[in-house]
Amino acid sequence: MSDANETLDYDIDRELGSGTKTKTVKRLIHYAVQFKLQLVLALLMLSVAVGTDLAGPLIAKRIIDLHISGIEKPWFETQNKNDYAVSFEGKQYKRDDHFEQGETRGNEVRVLQIDREYYFIAEPIAFDGERKVTDNTIQITKGSESKSYSGEQLDRQQLYSFFRPEMAGMLKLCWYYMGLTLISAIFTYGQRYFLQSSANRIIRRMRTDVFAQLNRLPIRYFDNLPAGKVVSRVTNDTESIRDLYVNVLANFTTGFIHMLGIYIALFILDVRLAAICLFVVPALIVWIIVYGRMAKKFNRIIRSTVSEINGIINESIQGMTIIKAFRKEKRVEANFEEVNNKLFHVQNKLLSLNSWTGYNLVAVIRNVALVALIWYFGGASLNGASGAVTLGVLYAFVDYLNRLFQPMVNIVNQLPNLERALVSAERVFALVDEEGEDVSEQKEKRYQGHVRFDQVWFSYKNGEPVLKGITFEAKPGQTVALVGHTGSGKSSILNLLFRFYDPEAGSITIDGKETRQMPRQTMRQHMGIVLQDPFLFSGTIATNVSLNDPSITRERIHKVLTDVGAESLLEQLPQGIDEPVIEKGSTLSAGQRQLISFARALAFDPAILILDEATSNIDTETETVIQQALDVVKQGRTTFVIAHRLSTVKNADLILVLDRGEIVERGDHHALMNLGGKYRQMYELQQGKLVPSQ
Repeated sequence: MSDANETLDYDIDRELGSGTKTKTVKRLIHYAVQFKLQLVLALLMLSVAVGTDLAGPLIAKRIIDLHISGIEKPWFETQNKNDYAVSFEGKQYKRDDHFEQGETRGNEVRVLQIDREYYFIAEPIAFDGERKVTDNTIQITKGSESKSYSGEQLDRQQLYSFFRPEMAGMLKLCWYYMGLTLISAIFTYGQRYFLQSSANRIIRRMRTDVFAQLNRLPIRYFDNLPAGKVVSRVTNDTESIRDLYVNVLANFTTGFIHMLGIYIALFILDVRLAAICLFVVPALIVWIIVYGRMAKKFNRIIRSTVSEINGIINESIQGMTIIKAFRKEKRVEANFEEVNNKLFHVQNKLLSLNSWTGYNLVAVIRNVALVALIWYFGGASLNGASGAVTLGVLYAFVDYLNRLFQPMVNIVNQLPNLERALVSAERVFALVDEEGEDVSEQKEKRYQGHVRFDQVWFSYKNGEPVLKGITFEAKPGQTVALVGHTGSGKSSILNLLFRFYDPEAGSITIDGKETRQMPRQTMRQHMGIVLQDPFLFSGTIATNVSLNDPSITRERIHKVLTDVGAESLLEQLPQGIDEPVIEKGSTLSAGQRQLISFARALAFDPAILILDEATSNIDTETETVIQQALDVVKQGRTTFVIAHRLSTVKNADLILVLDRGEIVERGDHHALMNLGGKYRQMYELQQGKLVPSQ
């Protein structure tokens, strides 16, 4: 990995650090709003699921207070025998809340629980408080007051007779509880399905936008950023953002709705108890803010380092032949291990932070709240003190309190994913915000091929021009050759002609029209290029020639392959033009790949054809075939040729000799040979007629 690339990635991440999280969140919300229907449906289903789930403790509270603890309510003798009447020692008793309006009530009796036993008292009690029993004598103490009552311990059968009237009500509430649980499960499934489905759609749209942005970016952008790091933005970072919508959003939304519902239920149960737990909300907010500030630094380094690892892997795979040829496997492994260790140490720091601020801290807060609650209210409830809550309320409250901390745990556990996703989103949006140019669908009629450069200056780096005042004219149908030593500016001229870059000064015109006044895609519509190192895509020979353009028929593919002399290539392949081609065409020879590349350029019938040292990497026999084919395909189009072997451009109409970014000689082969300058020196040197100076 070059120092320049590392510096660039550092600068990008430093720029990300200076941005605000608010802007990133707004853009993430903008993507989510595009699928708001499904998200709203998911949230509605979530609300129903939470509501039905939180109804459980209220049902349990009613079972305890009404049907279980209700046995301690006052009982009265009655003459009406019905489902609520209980027979005990020859008399009928009915609980106070089961009497109908106007119904006659007899003597009052009580059934009290002391420890694990129940006692029948044949008289009312003056007050309730701490209970003790000695030889069926029950003593109730409240403060300084104390009363004693004669009681009779109930056996199991007698006790059941007092509970029997409540069994139908308890069973009914249990069925309600099961029904609500089933409804909650169904709606929970629905909300998770729609939420994850929405997240998948959001990420699909985002990846499409990011990939479309790659097509909008200038070539200069890819000169400075390794392919592995770009791939990391499109794949790894967008997958982290997907976790934001699927896991973080789900847990945060579920958690906050749960907490809101729980607080509503707590205040319904008892305002005093609910007030105790209000500290959880500001604690959670402070927690999220503090954690976010601490974790953001680590996550940014992690995402940057992951991109760097992807870049190293990509570079190693691309250069595996060189690595093995020069026995640099250990050196490459050492470089990778250095970056890998950096990632390992930063991840451990984040892990330590997560451990300190994760589940354990939530458990401590929860346990402290439970102890305080039970200590303050529990003893009073069990002793029947004045103002104490009922056992049913206490049970429901403890249940809700546990449920309150569970979403809090879920929210806290998602904080690492949240920060990682926000950092990834910043990196993705930084790529999307790069200045680019929209892909144009505009059409242009075929050029005549009249190309003119007028005082063109260009540099890849500021202050280091590689082209200095280049001026020349290529008339329609001419072949223009660019020759010169390495670094003289030959490829830069063609890069400008193809508008991979734009000149800093001067103008380039095609048929009298300034190239910068035309969209790049429109301008390239009638241009073709063959590079020194041809690139083939995965697919077949036919798809590599046509690039899946439906306007290019199979007959056209056969014709252009024949025109470039590729008949022998097709004869060797079992499936002809349908022969599979793997990535970069590694199963084909260099000559075969170059023939396919030539056919691809000609298939689109370009008015301007650019050959960038297109025959330098092929054998003499294949070069002869291509040179013969070029004499045919050059007809009717302007051709620009870069060639180190000057024997291949002897027939060019115009030869431009470049040296250090300037045209030092121009003319055809004979004129330049007669001139006796740099061109003749290079030609004779290649022909072995001139001994190079020492």
